[in-house]
Amino acid sequence: NCEHVIDAAARMAEALLRADPAVYVIATSREPLKSEGEWIHPVPPLAIPAGDAEDQVDLLRYSAVRLFLDRARAAEPHFATDGRVAAMVAAICRRLDGIPLAIELAAARAASLGIEELAARLGDRFQLLTGGRRTALPRHQTLRATLDWSYELLSEPERVVLRRLSVFAATFVLEAAAAVAADPEIVRSEVVDVLSNLVAKSLVSTESNSRTERYRLLDTTRAYALEKLGQSGELDAVARRHAEFYRDLFERAETEWETRPTTEWLADYGWRLDNLRSALGWAFSPNGDSMIGVALTAAAVPLWMHLSLMEECRGRVERALATLGAGANRDVRREMKLHGALAASLMYTRGTVPEIGPAWTKALEIAESLDEREYQLRALWGLWSHQISTGQYRLALGLAHRFCTLAAQSTDPADQLIGDRMIGATQHCRGDQPSARHHIERMLTRYTAPDHRSHVIRFHTDQRVTARAFLARILWLQGFPDQAMRTAERNVEAARAADHALSLCYALAQGACPVALYVGDLPAVELYVGMLFDHAARYGLGLWRAWGRGFEGVLAVRRGDDIKGLRLLRAGFDELGGANSHLRYISFLGTLARTLGRLGQVDAGFAAIEEALDRSNRTEELWRIAEFLRIKGELLLLRGGAASAPAAEDHFRQALDWARRQGALSWELRAATSLARLLRDQGRTADASALLQPVYDRFTEGFDTADLKTAKALLDTLQ
Repeated sequence: NCEHVIDAAARMAEALLRADPAVYVIATSREPLKSEGEWIHPVPPLAIPAGDAEDQVDLLRYSAVRLFLDRARAAEPHFATDGRVAAMVAAICRRLDGIPLAIELAAARAASLGIEELAARLGDRFQLLTGGRRTALPRHQTLRATLDWSYELLSEPERVVLRRLSVFAATFVLEAAAAVAADPEIVRSEVVDVLSNLVAKSLVSTESNSRTERYRLLDTTRAYALEKLGQSGELDAVARRHAEFYRDLFERAETEWETRPTTEWLADYGWRLDNLRSALGWAFSPNGDSMIGVALTAAAVPLWMHLSLMEECRGRVERALATLGAGANRDVRREMKLHGALAASLMYTRGTVPEIGPAWTKALEIAESLDEREYQLRALWGLWSHQISTGQYRLALGLAHRFCTLAAQSTDPADQLIGDRMIGATQHCRGDQPSARHHIERMLTRYTAPDHRSHVIRFHTDQRVTARAFLARILWLQGFPDQAMRTAERNVEAARAADHALSLCYALAQGACPVALYVGDLPAVELYVGMLFDHAARYGLGLWRAWGRGFEGVLAVRRGDDIKGLRLLRAGFDELGGANSHLRYISFLGTLARTLGRLGQVDAGFAAIEEALDRSNRTEELWRIAEFLRIKGELLLLRGGAASAPAAEDHFRQALDWARRQGALSWELRAATSLARLLRDQGRTADASALLQPVYDRFTEGFDTADLKTAKALLDTLQ
C-alpha cells in the first residue's frame, strides 16, 4: 500500500512512464494517485450473501464465506459445516462487510471460540479480532491497527467529518451529511469537499440509483468512527443534529404523501428507516430530547403503515404517548395522530384488546375539537372496524353511515365509496347479502385509487382488496362458487402486486382461505395458509397469525385429522385472548363443534355451537346462523335418542328458512343435503329428492366443488 507516501508514489509513477512508455506500474492504495496516465481499478470487498439467503450450497458460492471456511479449517481441520453453521458464517461475513482481513481474523477466532460465541461477541470486534500472522505488517496484525493506520493518514477536517458521519445508521445523502457534520468550524461547503475525499480514500462508500447519490460507512468503519466520536465528546451534539434532520425530513414526508404518487414517495423515504430508528433511539435515551422523539414518531407513522411494520409502530407510539403522559408540553394534533396510530397498530398486533376503542375515541374527540375532517374520517373508520371485530354490528352500521355523511363533504370522491364498502361489509355480516353485494359492487365499479392521499395510510389496507375479499364470500353464499374462487384468487394476486403485507393478509384471511375451504379446494387452502403465516410472522402481525392458526386447524379437520385440528383450533383461540376476539373466535366455532362431536365429545360440541348461536343472535352477526343451526342438527343426530331425529329435522328446516331469507343458496344446499339425508334414512326417499333436487338445480356453476359433489352423490342414491 502506498497511501502513506502518495505524493512520492505519484511522482515516481509519472517519471517512470515518461522514461519508458513500455513500463507498467501497479500500485495499491486506498485513494487514487491522481498522476498522468492513471487507470483506476476499484477492488470491492468480497462477495457476501443477502440476508434472506439460506440454502447452504448457495451460501458457499460467495467468496467471503469461502474465505472464512478456508481460514477456519486451516486453524482447525475438523471445523464442521452444516446448513446452520453456513448461515451463521454468512451473517458474520455480512457484519464484517466482506473485508478479507477482518474475515481472516474472525475465522481464526472461530476455531477457538466456536461460531456461536464469535457471532455473539462481534459487537466488540476491535477487542476480538486480533492475532494476525506474525509475519504480517503491524497494521495487519489486528483490525483496530488497520483502521488506526487509515485514520492517522487523514487530515484533521477529514477525521472530524468521518467521526460525525458515523452517527448515520445506514445510507445517507449529501444533504443529510452536510446538516449533521457541519458546524461553525466546518461549513457545509467544506463538508462536501471532505466527503468527496473520504470517498476517494475508500472510507465512505457510494451507492448510486436513478434519483440521487447515496453514501454509507461500512459497518466496521462506522464502529471505529463511532468510538472516536464518543471519545471526542461530540456524540450528543451530533446525534441531536441527526435527530433534528430526520424529524424535519419526516414531517416533510408526512405532508408530501398527500400530494405525491405512493411509489415515488416510498422510493424517497422507505430506505431511510434505519436512520429513523437510530434517531428515535437517541431521542428517547437519557441524554436525548423526548420532544424531538414525539414529533418524529408522529411524523413517521405513514411510513410504518406503508411498510406494514405495525409491531414497531405500536412500540414507538406507546413510548411517545408515555412521554406526553409524563407531563411534557403537549401538541394536540400530534397527540391525535399518536392515538390513531396506537389503535391501528394494536388492531393488527394484539387483536381486539380493550385499549383500541378508547384510543380511536380519543383521536376522534381531538379531531372534532380541531375540526380536522381527515382524522375524523380515519377515527370513524377505525371505530367501525373495531366494532366489527368485537361483534357490535348495529353500532358498526351507525358508524358506517356517519362516515358516509362526513365523506360527502370530502374533496376525495373515493371516500364516499369507502363508506359504501363499510356498509356492504356490515350488511354481509348481518346476513343481508343482496344489500351487501349492491354496496360492494358499486364501490368496486366506481372506485379509482387516488394518485395521492394513499388509502393504505389512511385506512390501513388497499380498499379494493378488502372489498373483493368480502365480494368473494358473498358470491359463494349466493351460489356462485366458481366466481367466488376466481375473485379470491385474483384478489390475492392484486394484493401481492401492491406489495403491502397488511392488504395481502386481509385478502388471504378474509377472502381466499375461507372461500377455498367453502369450495373444498384443500391444496389452495394449504397454499394460502402458508402465505398468511409467512407474512404474519415476517411483519409481526399477531391478528393474522391467529387467523392462520385457525385455518390450519380447519384444514387438518378437512383432511381427517380431528385430533390435530382440535389442537390447532384451540391454539388459535388462545393466541389472541380466545373469546375476546369475536370476529376471529366465532369464525371457527362451527368447525370446533363438529370436530368435538365426531370425537365423541358431543356435549362439548353442543356447548360450542350454542355459544355460536348465542353470539350470532346477540350481536346480529347472522350470516352464518343457517350453518350453525345445521351443525346443531347434526350434533343432535350424533347424540341419539328418541327425540333426536325430530329435533334435528326442526333445526335443518330452520336453517333452510334462514338461508332462503338471506339469499344464501350455498347454506341452503348444505341444509337441504343434511335434511335430505335424514329423510332418506327414515325411508322418505321421495320427500328427500323433492327437497334437494330443486335446490341443486338452481346452481349454474361449481359442480366440481365439495358441497355440490356431495349433494349430487346423495341425489344419485335417492334415484
